[in-house]
Order: sequence, then structure tokens, then C-alpha cells
Amino acid sequence: QVQLVESGGALVQTGASLRLSCAALGHIFSINDMRWYRQVSGSERELVATITYTGIQTYSESVKGRFTISRDHNKNILYLEMDDLKPEDTGVYTCNADVFLPLTEGPILTWGQGTQVTVSS
Repeated sequence: QVQLVESGGALVQTGASLRLSCAALGHIFSINDMRWYRQVSGSERELVATITYTGIQTYSESVKGRFTISRDHNKNILYLEMDDLKPEDTGVYTCNADVFLPLTEGPILTWGQGTQVTVSS
């Protein structure tokens, strides 16, 4: 069984920085793409950033230039460095990943539980 556990969410002021972490726990063979999503209550979930196994990063237009996604392959941890935070960045941030377990044929799409980020004006 695999779990993704997010941490780092907090209440911060406009312009602040925050780093989120997403740790993949369990007997993992490898992880392909990893992603951060965010969701504001009453709105659809938004894909914020993606990082491939080889480190290729993509971002939504709303966070490009302010957020940086990265990963530690050895520790199976995904990060999201968020700079110059704005009130519209407020939401629940959730990670997901394409996880390969030993002796399985294909990846398992695994989701974390989410961490709350609130940016006050």
C-alpha cells in the first residue's frame, strides 16, 4: 500500500513564501509524473504544476514564475516552493503521483489528503 502525505500548509500574508512537501510512503518501486493540484471550496480542482521523472516541469499560467516544483528521487518527496503568494492562491493543495509498486504492470494513480494554504490580504 502507498500513501502520499502532504505537509507545509499554513496561514500567511500576501507576498510571503511557503514550501509544501508530499512524501510517498510504502514499498515503492519507482514514481513517474508527480503533480500538485489546488482546490478552492466550490470550485473545480486546478492542476498547478507537474514534474516528470526526468525533471521536466510545467505550470499553470496563474503560478508560472512564482511557484517551483521539484522532487527528491532518493527520498520519494515532492516539493512546491511558492513565492509571492496572493490571496487567490488560497486553497487545499493536494499531490498525486503515478506510482509503480514492485511486481506490478502499470502505475497506480495515488492521491494525498491535501494541506490548506490560506493567504490573507
